[in-house]
Amino acid sequence: MIWLAQQGHEVIGLELSPVAVRAFFRENRMQPSQRTVGEFTLWQSGRISILCGDYFSVSRADLGNIDVVYDRAALTALPEDIRRLYVAHLKQILPSACKVFLLTVEDADEGETREVTLGASAEITSLYSEAFEIELAHVESVPESIPDPVDGIARCSEHKVYRLIPR
Repeated sequence: MIWLAQQGHEVIGLELSPVAVRAFFRENRMQPSQRTVGEFTLWQSGRISILCGDYFSVSRADLGNIDVVYDRAALTALPEDIRRLYVAHLKQILPSACKVFLLTVEDADEGETREVTLGASAEITSLYSEAFEIELAHVESVPESIPDPVDGIARCSEHKVYRLIPR
């Protein structure tokens, strides 16, 4: 968010936890203003605004005119049974031409080939393909620091960036 703001973009975030919002501004040595906007607390400093509240309560009007979404691990934070609802709501609140950059951290399933691991995950395809073209823009394998206690083999997590383009 900081980098995007430094490039001259207006950045709006959405976060459920006021503790996380406060920590973000504190870690970046920013003094935000706060005010109530509908069901949300709006924290602002410079080009960065964060709406603090329930994602499922946000509307297109709350977000304003946005061009791109940067989604950093929201799916990871949600239980599996809520993820489809999350994506359905996302489609409702985004302008029709809005692109999404989706960052995920994925662990390989047992027996998965390297080619499968480095491709678009089945869950991402299932959740987003109806409304978006899915492009895997970047994959980085990050070895875990501690080997698996069962077989002693170090595992890798795949950090992926998907570019989602509205259909």
